[in-house]
Amino acid sequence: MPSNLDFPWTKPQLAELVGSAVKCYWRSRGGQSKQQVLRGLKDAGSRGEVTGGQHLNGILSILVQVAKSAGFTGEEIKLNQGIELPGFFRPQKRWDMIITRNRRLCAALELKSQVGSFGNNFNNRSEEAIGNSTDFWTAFREGAMGKDSPWLGYFFLLEDAEKSTKPVGLKKSDFPAFPIFQGTSYAQRYAILCERLVLERKYSKTSLLLSPRGRMGRFSEPNESLGFHSFAKTLHAHLIGCR
Repeated sequence: MPSNLDFPWTKPQLAELVGSAVKCYWRSRGGQSKQQVLRGLKDAGSRGEVTGGQHLNGILSILVQVAKSAGFTGEEIKLNQGIELPGFFRPQKRWDMIITRNRRLCAALELKSQVGSFGNNFNNRSEEAIGNSTDFWTAFREGAMGKDSPWLGYFFLLEDAEKSTKPVGLKKSDFPAFPIFQGTSYAQRYAILCERLVLERKYSKTSLLLSPRGRMGRFSEPNESLGFHSFAKTLHAHLIGCR
């Protein structure tokens, strides 16, 4: 018999919510009013915890509901204030969402997106993700965030476009890239990045979605292991264990 702490959605139900969040993303990028963004978030069940200033607030609102379904209150789910965590190589890093209980850090999440400028931004996003996690776990090792290991999540939404999905060449070098990168698109490189961030324990779980501009609400998941359903369920399971 299901309990009130079970994961709240089936895979199709969650996909529908994600589609609404992706639609909200494109609308907010298209200059829709703050009130329109907020109405979309309320439809996703955020109860107004998320403000309209960030394009990925629709995804955040779903993650808020994931945390609530695991028994966490609004006061324990931080989105706008109290989301700075200590670093080792810098004083603090502002995360997009942190979840705490009794002064224990249970989870921290980073949400990113990229539209256009794929070549210019891929390395920047990669370095940022690797650097942030390295800073986080080093600070944790040094005792800055308690003794209980938190869940660290990384979500990425990439524009599904010709320039992001066609193969990109590699520069000639005396020290060539690993063969896995040969003949890959930026979308495939992001998938490799997200997989290896988990493999190397930089993040507990990562998720990668692709969505085409102008087709609001449509999205694809290039790799099942990077799907949002798995991402959300893993977070939910960890939070259940934090009770």
